[in-house]
Amino acid sequence: MATVGEAGWQVLTAHGIDTVFGNPGSNELPFLAAMPQGVRYVLGLHEGAVLGMADGYAQAGGGPALVNLHAASGSGNAMGALTNAVYSHSPLVLTAGQQVRSTIGQEVMLTNVDAAALPRPLVKHSAEPASPQDVPRALSQAVHTALLEPRGPVYLSVPYDDWAAQAGADAAYLPSRRTRTAAAPDEDALTELAGALSGAADPVLVLGPQVDADRANAHAVALAESLACPVWIAPSASRCPFPTRHPAFRGILPPSVRGVSQHLAGHDVVLVAGAPVFRYHQWIPGDLLPDGTRLLHLTADPAEAARAPMGDAWVGPVGATLAALAQRVPDAGRPPLPPLPPPPVPHGAQDHVPPQQLAALVRDAAPAGTVHVCESTSTIDDVIAQADFTEPGSYLFPASGGLGFGLPAAVGAQLAHGWGFDGARRVVALVGDGSANYGITALWTAAQYRVPVVFVILKNGTYGALRGFADLLGTGETPGLDVPGLDFVKISEGYGVPAVSVRDAAGAAAALKEAFAADGPRLVEVVTAPGAG
Repeated sequence: MATVGEAGWQVLTAHGIDTVFGNPGSNELPFLAAMPQGVRYVLGLHEGAVLGMADGYAQAGGGPALVNLHAASGSGNAMGALTNAVYSHSPLVLTAGQQVRSTIGQEVMLTNVDAAALPRPLVKHSAEPASPQDVPRALSQAVHTALLEPRGPVYLSVPYDDWAAQAGADAAYLPSRRTRTAAAPDEDALTELAGALSGAADPVLVLGPQVDADRANAHAVALAESLACPVWIAPSASRCPFPTRHPAFRGILPPSVRGVSQHLAGHDVVLVAGAPVFRYHQWIPGDLLPDGTRLLHLTADPAEAARAPMGDAWVGPVGATLAALAQRVPDAGRPPLPPLPPPPVPHGAQDHVPPQQLAALVRDAAPAGTVHVCESTSTIDDVIAQADFTEPGSYLFPASGGLGFGLPAAVGAQLAHGWGFDGARRVVALVGDGSANYGITALWTAAQYRVPVVFVILKNGTYGALRGFADLLGTGETPGLDVPGLDFVKISEGYGVPAVSVRDAAGAAAALKEAFAADGPRLVEVVTAPGAG
């Protein structure tokens, strides 16, 4: 297996970098020792001159220029010249040596303290990789960030003992990665993307929130139907970009390396549109991609394209590009996918309503086009399995995973859609009892402005997502997992929102019907686990 130094230089030389401008110090010597034959080293006698030479080289040649600087003092000496580079949009990759990783906290001699902060705001991106194995990917991100529009310098601090460490197997994906930027879908990009999709034996689409934000859902449907291919929602997506009852729809990809790879197995071409590649959450390692699979990435976010660990990326308008691809990709001639069997609806006992049954009851009670704002993180798969999301903008979820989004966002969404009964879309908030406390004061605003959101609290007496992670990590019973003693009826009424608590399906169905018929906000607390009432 290659060392980090060998893998890093493979990334750099794959982008045509054959010249290094530098003034070395002790921390930089291991990086330079790994430099392959054929790479030219240009020595300057002061870091300001080094950076100025690289700036002129990049502007004249049009490609990236590599600059190797000493740690804090050497990087500081270059910052005067860096002001020229940032305003010239020169694609410079600045690498700086850092002290041995285990000694940084001691601030031993020649430590670059808070290295990533030092060159800001004179760079597009600045980082210090969190582990030796992430150095090759961080170098790849640095090069792509420097080259993507608007171009500019980037800075990477690397502890010098990292270069001799063993690189991970994932580094093999990096040298062949390419990223491109276009303000509009250009002919070359469309030809390559359409050709790859139409020539695939078994393609698959992975769609993310930007598709829904661009209101490009119908274009995604047209493309999927031309290809007769399955469609997944990207892991950890904050919006729903595809109709959930369409025969091609397969659900949400699991947020782990192994889970994504297993679900994509057998597909030779994957198009990820409007999402990062990939927003993992659970650390379940595995192969980034199945053998023989090519990944294509369409995103409006240059940073998403730059930091991805694999695949070729196109940066541009997601909606417009999907529309153009839907027109260009011919019918594949494959039979359409048969619809998945309808998901079973579990039935609860007399003392609780299982989350998937509750999701089905909400689906049946809600008017067509209802917007679902969800923040019950352990039950999202249950909601999606039962949902009938047809219109764009039907689903919102906290994009960062931070709690406190659900209740306030539901109020804001209803304000955006209006709250008359003349065709305005209704909003329902599905929020866990743990999550609800982070944004509970939004009930007061809903009451004061009579915003007719239906707030549904899933009461299980615990942080369900944390219990899932406790099982995954094998940590057992740890402090802080349960939230007993909450009475959301009293809390809601205290803020001025009428509320009811139910613990069986018939009660939940009746309460939801009444809540959607009301002309103001209503809260329904539903016991979703035995003994949680």
